[in-house]
Amino acid sequence: MISQALQSTVFVVSVAAAAGIAIGYVGRLLLMRIIRGEAEDEKQRILREAEDEAERKKEQAELEAQREIIKRREEFEEELQETRQELRQTEKRLDKREDRLDKREEQLDEKERYVDTAEKNVKQKRKELNQKKEELEELEEEKRKELERVSGLSQEEATERVLEQVRREMDDECEEIIDEYVTRAQEEAEQKARRIVVDAIQRCSADSTSDNTVSSVELPNDEMKGRIIGRDGRNIRAFEKATGIDVIVDDTPGVVVLSGFDSVRREIARLSMERLVDDGRIHPGRIEEMVEEAEEEVDRIIAETGKDTCYDLGMGSIPKPLQELVGRLKFRTSFGQNALQHSIEVAELAGLLASDVNMDPDVAKRAGILHDIGKALDHEHEGSHAEIGADRAHRQGESERVVNAIAAHHEDCDPSSLYAGLIIAADTISASRPGARRETLDKYVERLERLENLASQHGGVETAYAIQAGREVRILVDPDKVTDGRCEKLAHEVADEVEDQLQYPGEIQVTVIRESRYHDKAH
Repeated sequence: MISQALQSTVFVVSVAAAAGIAIGYVGRLLLMRIIRGEAEDEKQRILREAEDEAERKKEQAELEAQREIIKRREEFEEELQETRQELRQTEKRLDKREDRLDKREEQLDEKERYVDTAEKNVKQKRKELNQKKEELEELEEEKRKELERVSGLSQEEATERVLEQVRREMDDECEEIIDEYVTRAQEEAEQKARRIVVDAIQRCSADSTSDNTVSSVELPNDEMKGRIIGRDGRNIRAFEKATGIDVIVDDTPGVVVLSGFDSVRREIARLSMERLVDDGRIHPGRIEEMVEEAEEEVDRIIAETGKDTCYDLGMGSIPKPLQELVGRLKFRTSFGQNALQHSIEVAELAGLLASDVNMDPDVAKRAGILHDIGKALDHEHEGSHAEIGADRAHRQGESERVVNAIAAHHEDCDPSSLYAGLIIAADTISASRPGARRETLDKYVERLERLENLASQHGGVETAYAIQAGREVRILVDPDKVTDGRCEKLAHEVADEVEDQLQYPGEIQVTVIRESRYHDKAH
């Protein structure tokens, strides 16, 4: 029973489920049909709206196109109007240009006619000129023949004579012009050089000193001479050995003489002798002691002198070894002129000259104070003092300009800078100024004779005189053998030979004198 009831229930449920499914399916179909109908309507509505919108845009586009066409047409008409205006203006310009070309063509035609006329006239004139030329040549030929007949000279001979006359006239004129310019240049150069040198000398004051190669020591009495000599001369031998200086004891009362070329050692000997004389105790041991003390004092004086000199000149940067050499010059003389004073004078003159010619005065002063340091060493080394000084300055690191100025200040080598020329000039000024140096009479006379002989050996020279202490040589020439133009050349030749063959301080003026005298007698 239960089983049947269960089956019946299952059957009823199955039928109900089937019926539900069928009803759901049918409902779904109905719902889909309703949705499709509404979509179709919406579709139709959208299509109608799209067609309306398209129609509206089409009409709007047609209106825009019509407006654009109208605008373009107006612009085209404006451009066309402007083009027509430009064409009208261009046409006017072309008309004016055509008128000018017509006028120019007329002018050219007129000028062409004028040129043709002028050409005809030129041909006629040329023909007439050729005729005149032929006539002139005939006249010249007749004149030449007549001149040759009258003068007895051929054309070549006459031409040569005329050319010779012209050459002489031109030579005279050239000599006058050359003399004028040379004289003017010499006057201007001498005036300018004199002004520079005088200004420099005026600003440089230096004392003139004169030393010898001997020193004298005064004695309180002649008895002191015997004590200086000592028993069997042992004191004087010990003194000479310790100092390297000769002691001269003669009959001169109250004086002993110390002689030697080394001025520093002579100064040491002088100080030692004075102290021995003051002390009174003279024996070999005391002599050595006094000499050592004097050497120390002289070394101190040399160092202080060199340092003070360089400081006073503003040359504090000079190395100490070179300062000591400068200090040693205090005890050195040359031709009676103190070497240190001379070096200071050269330094000051060189610095002033450098300032006047826009050069570095410090370099010039440095080269000036060092230019003679070789004199402090020349008794110890071979060679000239210029070479020795330049070598020592180079070793101490001096500049090439300073080294060359030292080496070239006596023209032992070629100057490589203008500073060497300044040192040469300053050295000459200092050495040749009045009272700077002494010269023996024999050397003085010998120098004058050599100067006169050198000038007299030239052809045409009658005699020569050295005047103004050898500062000028005057040459008298034979006027029949030496012309005015030759006089100038002779002066230059003698001056060049003096420079090459003679040694002299300063400069020597060469003057050539040509005098013509004419005599006649009235009867």
